[in-house]
Amino acid sequence: MDYCYTKKLSESFESAKEKTIEALKKEGFGVLTEIDVQATLKKKINVDFHRYQILGACNPTAAYEALKIEDKIGTMLPCNVVIEQVNESAPVEVSAIDPVASMM
Repeated sequence: MDYCYTKKLSESFESAKEKTIEALKKEGFGVLTEIDVQATLKKKINVDFHRYQILGACNPTAAYEALKIEDKIGTMLPCNVVIEQVNESAPVEVSAIDPVASMM
């Protein structure tokens, strides 16, 4: 079973990230956190990893409505969006969780 949606983009990592943030804004999401996994792994355990960032996105209205129904839904917030590029010649991949699949 697929648990996420992925889109491959033929553009720079920075451009893909900017477009992703703009697309999230159009849908009512703001980016609360940004985790640079590549830099974190290098700093913490001195390993090289490909470009990989996690954006923690949240739609406050949707989050509030979900929390009113199920307070433990907070374990799934914010919604993570991954932007990664395995190498410079590879396409940039943007992935987000499929909320229905993640609850099964």
